[in-house]
Amino acid sequence: MTKRHAGGVGDPPTRHGALLALVTALIVTVSAAIYVGVGIDDGSRRQKTFAGAPRNSAAPASTGVWVGAWSASPSGSEPGTETNGLAGRSVRNVVHTAAAGTSARVTLSNLYGQQPLTVTHASLAVAAAVNSPAAAPDTMRRLTFGGRTTVVIAAGQQVVSDAVRIAIPHDSDVLITTYSPTPSGPTTYHAHARQISYTAEGDQAADVSGAPYTTQSMHWRYVTALDVLSRESEGTVVVLGDSLTDGITSTVGENRRWTDVLSDRLRDAAGSPDVPRYTVVNQGISGNQVLANGRGRPADNPSGLSRFPRDVLGRTGVKAVVVDLGVNDILKNPGQADPETIVAGLRGLVDLAHARGLRVVGATLMPFSGHRGYTDQRESVRQAVNARIRSGKVFDAVVDFDKALRDPYAPSRLRPDYDSGDHLHPSDKGYERMAQVFDLKSLKGAVPADL
Repeated sequence: MTKRHAGGVGDPPTRHGALLALVTALIVTVSAAIYVGVGIDDGSRRQKTFAGAPRNSAAPASTGVWVGAWSASPSGSEPGTETNGLAGRSVRNVVHTAAAGTSARVTLSNLYGQQPLTVTHASLAVAAAVNSPAAAPDTMRRLTFGGRTTVVIAAGQQVVSDAVRIAIPHDSDVLITTYSPTPSGPTTYHAHARQISYTAEGDQAADVSGAPYTTQSMHWRYVTALDVLSRESEGTVVVLGDSLTDGITSTVGENRRWTDVLSDRLRDAAGSPDVPRYTVVNQGISGNQVLANGRGRPADNPSGLSRFPRDVLGRTGVKAVVVDLGVNDILKNPGQADPETIVAGLRGLVDLAHARGLRVVGATLMPFSGHRGYTDQRESVRQAVNARIRSGKVFDAVVDFDKALRDPYAPSRLRPDYDSGDHLHPSDKGYERMAQVFDLKSLKGAVPADL
């Protein structure tokens, strides 16, 4: 790891003033949103949450710290759901936990809906087996919202359920099910889950057998976070990234994204000197850029800068941030990608984190020679960005994924056994290597707030 030089975040780039002015303006706008209140899904207004004062018999009785056990960023509106959403169907999302807990709560999002989403039945259960829609015996819990079993989520908003008492094991699958009887399109989803979830006709939210869930899906719908009350964790690491963090080429259903391996490493090292007891949540969106939003209003695939308040600062118990972004800023801007502008955007992310006293570990950009988007000019931009990152003037600490995964005989390429085959995304072995070279001690320590 390379330590960040003191004062480096504030060092202004010297070129391309107009572009950097736009970056600065965006940083100022997003910074203002932090102090207005983060929680509504677009990061602009205060979240409606019901979890602060449990009102039902399943309220938590134990002590601990609320941490993120799983999370996924809403990435857009699901095609084909524009009018009716998923009306009349039960949606059973399968999510994998990074932490054990004695109680749990769930966040549901209607960020991309154009009309209110009415959820009349929502439930949570531990899965009976991996990659299964069946619930383990005696684990099915009905979720409530302010003590009510029905909740209406306005377009562009999210809600957090009341806490329910349930034993959530570490490294287990959890079933989060919603049922909406009325049209509410389009559906807010995370497109590339690398996990099989399920749907069933009618209200099957209380079903424990899994038998009605005959339709499979590769998306996560509506649900964006699972928090647990933990006795073994003291905070959450949020990883902000693109498809390399989303794990788009990892094996489906096996939880082999690099963040999954990092989570296991942190748990295995619990109690070691200078290694924090943190959980890991994955806020990767395939195709994500530091600077540019996708199309639409709200934007599909919002930029790292614009989604930072929601996807990082809005996560439960966040103590540190890992940033692995920048490759798409190069690939999606042919002939226009500028290293100084990308670096300014990365520094902007650090500024936003430091304003909340959060430590930031940043990753170098991995090679992509052989990919259809490769050009020598783009390679020069990647090298320039990496040089700035390695200089220690961007992040508090650096993990050098480029050095760890590049081919020693052709440094602009991934090493063959780390390459999924598209010459951009790693194989399962490559993702494992990314987690292995991460210095766990680099996550330790807060940063004084830049107020």
